[in-house]
Amino acid sequence: MTVTDVGEFGLIDRVTARLAQGQSCLLGPGDDGAVVAAPDRRVVASTDVLVEGRHFRRDWSAARDVGHRAAAANLADIAAMGAIPTALLVALCMPAELDPAWAEELADGLGAEAALVGASVVGGDMSASPTLTIAVTALGDLAGRPPVVRSGARPGDVVALAGRTGWAAAGYTVLSRGFRTPRLLVEAFRRPEVPYAAGPAAAAAGATAMIDVSDGLLADLGHVAAASGVAIDLSREAFEVPRQMRDAAAALGVDPYTWILAGGDDHALAATFPPDAALPDGWRPVGRVAAGAGVTVDGAGYDGPRGWDHFRRTAE
Repeated sequence: MTVTDVGEFGLIDRVTARLAQGQSCLLGPGDDGAVVAAPDRRVVASTDVLVEGRHFRRDWSAARDVGHRAAAANLADIAAMGAIPTALLVALCMPAELDPAWAEELADGLGAEAALVGASVVGGDMSASPTLTIAVTALGDLAGRPPVVRSGARPGDVVALAGRTGWAAAGYTVLSRGFRTPRLLVEAFRRPEVPYAAGPAAAAAGATAMIDVSDGLLADLGHVAAASGVAIDLSREAFEVPRQMRDAAAALGVDPYTWILAGGDDHALAATFPPDAALPDGWRPVGRVAAGAGVTVDGAGYDGPRGWDHFRRTAE
């Protein structure tokens, strides 16, 4: 059976039947638009796209894993603004010969990841396309707080990290070399573990700037440094290399710090805090903000790769 056999509206019925609705959803799929509660009277919105062959491969990841990744990439952006995710809108463009079960399992992953933060998939669209593409828009609520933007870092601030970096990049390298183990690293690439609650917690603790680490820590902190007009220096000693990553790096001939400092897709959160602020649970200091420009490591420029570039690197 293919999606052509089921038809657009038949597939929509199959998919939406699998999606539970959270408390923020006042009207879910089935009409021209959904209705989502916005208690704060402001809505944080973010969009991301996953393209087959560029961001995922079906021989590497199950449909449910792709659903988790697609949702996580957008929900993490909402958390990085200091907001609480409320809803997802999903557009799915797919080849006509795709098995409808793949789309159903994708929906399972999207719904399960959204449920981790009390959000729900409230609507979207479907279309035929020669390239399998998933476009997700996430919405969030600021709960009365100002958004935490990239331009607020100041000299003297502490740079802190919540979550892990390097795991997904290590898993990508393992898969790209034709291996399927260590499983812990491969699963980190397939399905990120995002510290969603750390975003609102950082906002409540007075974070001055924050960003989702999706393209690599050096690259993403570079956005913070540029937006804030400051320099950021990271301490290599702040980053522990887990045993599995160290062993995989030795076997593959890779410097593990390349994964940790330049690898994306783990969706950790990086933030800056005033020097006298108490870091919330789950946050650890990894560097300092100073006057100047750019991002350095231990006071020196980093000569390795700095992160993902969507127009250069592929998932091949």
